[in-house]
Amino acid sequence: MTAEPRLPDGASALVLTASDRSAAGERADTSGASIAQRLAAVGFAVERAVVPDDRQAIAEALQAGAARHRLVITTGGTGLTPRDVTPQATASVVDYEVPGIAEAMRAEGLRFTPFAALSRGIVGVRGGSLIVNLPGSPKGALESLEVVIPLLAHALETLAGPFDHAAARARGRSDLPEGTP
Repeated sequence: MTAEPRLPDGASALVLTASDRSAAGERADTSGASIAQRLAAVGFAVERAVVPDDRQAIAEALQAGAARHRLVITTGGTGLTPRDVTPQATASVVDYEVPGIAEAMRAEGLRFTPFAALSRGIVGVRGGSLIVNLPGSPKGALESLEVVIPLLAHALETLAGPFDHAAARARGRSDLPEGTP
């Protein structure tokens, strides 16, 4: 496990599963449950939702989630099938992307399987919320989440803006890299 982040008080997250079969009650949402459990362990109050693999339904759930939570994590719908539309839905609602996080998740996944390169998940910002697409497999989702966890406190802190790195280091924030503005 990675170092646990120092989260802001009241940090909350939505875990949104995009799955036709889970939405229809035909399959348990094990990825969503695993992600929610891990986020709760690092201090998030977690809400969960399941929607079918439908671009509009996903986009609407992302918009609603970002209005209520500083972090929205999706699982599912990042592959290559025609029903895998989570990245398109996410791209339609974010203000801008944060490609380094998605690249880091894929790079970490490649340590375990060459199929990680087939994940199309993106990461972006809507308002003051971070939206992260994780794979649908429980193993891939948790491996990707472990890449994100050490970044969350600082990402959410800077999204709340404005953030003075030098002042935070002077107050004893040793988790910030030297030389950042």
